[in-house]
Amino acid sequence: MAIPKLREGTYFPEWLLEPRRRAERALVNVVCEAYVNGVSTRRVDHVVEAMGLSGISKSRVSEMAQELDALVEDFRNRPLEGSFPYVWLDALTQRCREGGRIVQVALVVAIGITQDGRREILGAEVITNEDQAGWLAFLRSLEARGLSGVKLVISDAHRGLREAIAAVMLGASWQRCRTHFMSNLLTKVPKSAQHFVATVVRSIFAQPDAQAVREQHRHVIDQLAPRFPDAAALLDDAGPDLLAFTAFPVAHWHQIWSNNPLERLNKEIRRRSDVVGIFPNRAAIIRLIGAVLAEQHDEWAVARRYLPLHTLSTSPPVNFAPLIQLPHQRKEANVSA
Repeated sequence: MAIPKLREGTYFPEWLLEPRRRAERALVNVVCEAYVNGVSTRRVDHVVEAMGLSGISKSRVSEMAQELDALVEDFRNRPLEGSFPYVWLDALTQRCREGGRIVQVALVVAIGITQDGRREILGAEVITNEDQAGWLAFLRSLEARGLSGVKLVISDAHRGLREAIAAVMLGASWQRCRTHFMSNLLTKVPKSAQHFVATVVRSIFAQPDAQAVREQHRHVIDQLAPRFPDAAALLDDAGPDLLAFTAFPVAHWHQIWSNNPLERLNKEIRRRSDVVGIFPNRAAIIRLIGAVLAEQHDEWAVARRYLPLHTLSTSPPVNFAPLIQLPHQRKEANVSA
């Protein structure tokens, strides 16, 4: 049958096309949801067949997954409003193809606590190396989007990350993650003594107030020094960074003295990304993990506050001078003292 051509509009009425557009949108949503939930592009074909449709190619799944790009970009580039007293930073490696090779890249992630005690995912980026330059660019991008009011940054002791924090987060203290530190400390003692040393060091964090924490820290150093001098020296040197949490309300200590809040998020990222294994490019990493982070961000928005609201107004009037110092800076400070 001949179909007349019109100068404007179309011969087909919209009510005939609307069901097809809705069905196609539903299909795209299902495929994208499967992709975000860790179903590999090869396995999505079985998902589509279970819906009573014909098979779908791996390349078509990837094309449909690109529908997520607009959502992810809006999420990653949104303005950061208000202040974020606490910020956690971490990186995890991902494998992707570049230049015909499979390479390791670093996915850097930042989460923060808002001034009303709620968690937010501040941003995520893929960088070539987890060095100062990569972290510096990431932190400056957060600052350009409005990140402000940071009083404490929690992370591991990666040198490049520490230098980037010191350069960008002016006026903020740095908390060395106690979990990562414990792993580093236990390498300084024999395996047979690791349980004892770990128990003794954990007693530092079981004290009721800041003064007791500092006294116990000194007591543990004196206790370890005769048998494990290397461990005692490391604990002594890490003291200012390891005990930075004591300048903040006691009600917050369990949340801010380690990187555990971000480590739990990393496990969820791993659960989704391990299904893929090797990403075809960096854009695919951002697409999948960005969608996962956006999903988690929405769940946090409706969940209960991570920190009770009444505890946020009890912060002591402390001068939050930077505690991040490089080794040579510490030596100079000791000499001047």
